[in-house]
Amino acid sequence: MSEQKIQQLVDELSQLTVLDMSKLKTALEDAWDVKAAAGGAPVMMAAPAAGAAEAAAESTDFQVILEAFAADKKIGTIKIIREITGLGLKEAKELVESAPKPIKDSAPKAEADEIKKKLEDTGAKVTLKGL
Repeated sequence: MSEQKIQQLVDELSQLTVLDMSKLKTALEDAWDVKAAAGGAPVMMAAPAAGAAEAAAESTDFQVILEAFAADKKIGTIKIIREITGLGLKEAKELVESAPKPIKDSAPKAEADEIKKKLEDTGAKVTLKGL
C-alpha cells in the first residue's frame, strides 16, 4: 500500500465520530470474524483471519467459557471454579448458575486445557475460545 493511500485512510478515519468508529469496529469484526481486544487496542491493528479454525489453531491464549454444568455435580463444579478464580463461595455459585459465562478471560493453551479437563471431570461442559 502506498504512503499516499495510508495517509488518506488515516485522514478519513480521523474524521469519524465515536458512533461511526463503533460501527466500523463492529463491521470489521464481522467481516474478519475476529473480536477487538479489550483495553482500547485499535481495531486497525487486527489482521484479518483466514478462517475461525485457523485463528484458533494460531492462538496462544484462550478464553475459558463454562457452558453448562451437571446438576448432580454442581458443588464439585463450584469448588473447581473457586480454585481457578479465587472467588468466594457466593460469587462462584452465582457464576456457575449464570452459565454460559467466561471463567477465565485469557489463559495459555496448557492452562486452559487443564481448567477444561478439571471442569469436565465434574460433568461441566466447557469451551475454549482462541484469542
